[in-house]
Amino acid sequence: MALRFLAVREHARLELARKLAQRGFEQSVIAQTLDWLMAEGALDESRLAAQYVAERAEKGFGPLKIRAELQAKGIADELIEYHLRSMDDSWPRIIARTYAHRFGDTAPKERADYARRARFLAQRGFTSESIRRLLPYHPD
Repeated sequence: MALRFLAVREHARLELARKLAQRGFEQSVIAQTLDWLMAEGALDESRLAAQYVAERAEKGFGPLKIRAELQAKGIADELIEYHLRSMDDSWPRIIARTYAHRFGDTAPKERADYARRARFLAQRGFTSESIRRLLPYHPD
C-alpha cells in the first residue's frame, strides 16, 4: 500500500504514516515499513522538499506559503530552509512573474489598489520585503 502511494507522488513520512493508519495498519507495522522505505531510498523527504519547492514556486507561490505547507506535511525545518534557500536567487523573478500574470505591467494607481495587490502577493506567500521591493508605493 505504501509503495502504491509513493508511485503516485512523493510523500513525507508523517503523511504516509497517516494514510496507512487511516487504512487500519498497526503503528508498529507502519514504523517498520517506513524505516525500510527510507533505507531503500523510496521514501526521501529531501527529494520531496526539493520537488515541492520547485513545483509550488513554478505555480507562483512564495516561500512563506511553501514553508507552511511543508511543515504541515511534517518535513523538518532544516530541510525546508535548505531547499527554500536554494531558490534565493529565483524569488524576485517568481514574484515578478506572479504579479505580471495577475495584474499585467500596470502599476497601482491609488492606495487601495496598491493594498489589494500587496494582499494578493502576501496571500501567495511572498514576504513583505519582497512585495515592497517589487511594488513600491508612489502616490501621485
